[in-house]
Amino acid sequence: MRKEIDFMGKSKIFITISLILIAISIVSIFTKGFNFGVEFTGGSEIIVRFENKEVTENDIRAAISQISEEFANARIVEVRSAGDPSNVQKYSIIVPKTYEPDEKQKIQEEMEKLLSGKVVSFNEISGTAAEEIRRGTWTAILVALVVLLIYITIRFRFIFGVAAVVALIHDVLITMGFFSLFGYEINVAAVAAFLTLLGYSLNDTIVLSDRIRENMRRYRGRNMVNIVNMSINQVLARTINTSLTTFFVVFVLLLFAGNAVKPFAFGMTVGTIVGTYSSLYVASPIIVKWTKQ
Repeated sequence: MRKEIDFMGKSKIFITISLILIAISIVSIFTKGFNFGVEFTGGSEIIVRFENKEVTENDIRAAISQISEEFANARIVEVRSAGDPSNVQKYSIIVPKTYEPDEKQKIQEEMEKLLSGKVVSFNEISGTAAEEIRRGTWTAILVALVVLLIYITIRFRFIFGVAAVVALIHDVLITMGFFSLFGYEINVAAVAAFLTLLGYSLNDTIVLSDRIRENMRRYRGRNMVNIVNMSINQVLARTINTSLTTFFVVFVLLLFAGNAVKPFAFGMTVGTIVGTYSSLYVASPIIVKWTKQ
C-alpha cells in the first residue's frame, strides 16, 4: 500500500511561507508600485522600427529629447516579435500625453528624421479611457470572486466557497506582488493573466473540494485532517500533471515570446505555481479548520 504524504501536518510551515510572500508583495506594491502600461495611465505609445541598424535606449532618448520635455522622460522599451527578422529592432516610446492630429504628424516626422527609423504605429489612450479600464479591471476581478463564492456555496458548502475565494485572493495578490518586484508591465495582457489565473486556480480547488466531499460521505466519523490528507493524495498525480504541462507552456512563452505576450506569460508562470500551492496549503487548511462532522 502506498504511503500517504502528510500535507496537513506541514500546513503551518506553508501558511507561514504564504504570509511572508503576501507581506513582501504588499510592501512592494505600496513602496515600489506597478509598471502600468499606457492602457492604465493614458498617453501615447509610439512604435519605431529600425532595419540594418543597431540602436540602444540611450541613443533613442538622446535623439527624442530634442522634440520636447515629455520625450526626454519617456519610457522606452525594446519590443520583440517572433516574426521579426534578425536585422530588425523595434522600440516602444511611451509618454503620458495625447496629441492633436497635426501634432502627431509633426512628432512622427521629427522622430523619423532624428532616429533614421520608421514610425510604424502611434497609439493613444485618453485619461478618461484609462480610468475606465482601471475601474473595469478591478470590477471584473471582484465580480468574478463574488460569483465564484456564490457558485461554490451552492455546489458544495459556504466554507468551501470561502476557502476557494481566500486561495484566489492569495494567488492574485502574490502574483501582483511579483509584477511589482520584477517591474513587469501591467497591461491588458497582464489582466488577462489574472483572470485566467482565477479560473486555473479554482479548477484545482474544486477538484480537491469535490474529492473531500466524497470522502466525508464515505468515511463519516473519521478525523477531518485524515480525510483531507487522503483526498489530496488521491488527486495529487492529476494536480502535478496538470500544473507541469501548463507551467512548461507558459514558461516557454515567457522565455521566447515577444514583449506583447510576456506580461501574460509571466503572470501565468507565477500563477501556475502559486495556484497549485494554494489549493493544497491555503484552501485545505481552511476547510479542515472550519468543517465539522
